[in-house]
Amino acid sequence: MDLAGRQVDGFILQLADPYLTEWMVKAVRTAAADAGRDPDGVTVCVAAPAYVTDGSAEGLAHAREQCRWFGGMVGDHVADLVARYGSSSEAVPQELTDYISARRGYDYSHHGRADNPDTAFVPDTIVDRFCLVGPVEEHLGRLERLREAGVDQFALYAMHDDVDGVIDAYGRHVVPAVS
Repeated sequence: MDLAGRQVDGFILQLADPYLTEWMVKAVRTAAADAGRDPDGVTVCVAAPAYVTDGSAEGLAHAREQCRWFGGMVGDHVADLVARYGSSSEAVPQELTDYISARRGYDYSHHGRADNPDTAFVPDTIVDRFCLVGPVEEHLGRLERLREAGVDQFALYAMHDDVDGVIDAYGRHVVPAVS
C-alpha cells in the first residue's frame, strides 16, 4: 500500500468490506501525501463478487455458497501476508487474520470457482463482508459505504450460477441508482 501510494495512479482492492477498504485507502493516500503527491489523484477500484438475491434466507444462503470461493481466494493472500508480517502486526488487521486460522491450504486448480472445495473454513460473515450479496437495496447501501470510504470505481465478479441475473439487476437497478 505504501508503494502504491508513492508510485501509482490507481489501486485495485479485491474485497468489498467497508472497514478494511477505508483502512487500506487511508494507507495508500497517506503514502501518496507523504511522497508529495495529491492523495486524491490515486483512483481506487474495489473488485468483488456480487450476487443479487430476492431477500429470502434461502436466496442469501445460496448466494453465500456461490461466492464463498472469494473468501478462500482472499484467505490465501491473507495467509501470505501473515507469513510475512505476523498475525499480531499492524500491517495486517485482526479482521483479516482471524478467519484464516482454520485454513488448511489452497489448491489453485479450483481458484475462482463456486464449487471450490478449499473454502470450508470461510464463514458466512466473511462472505458477507468481502462480497456484495443480498437484495438490490443492500448492494446500493454497500456501494454507498464504499464510496464514502474513498472508492471511485467498482468491478463486480460474476463467477457463479446467475451471471445474467446479476448483470440484469445491476443494469436495471444498481447502475441507474449510483450514476
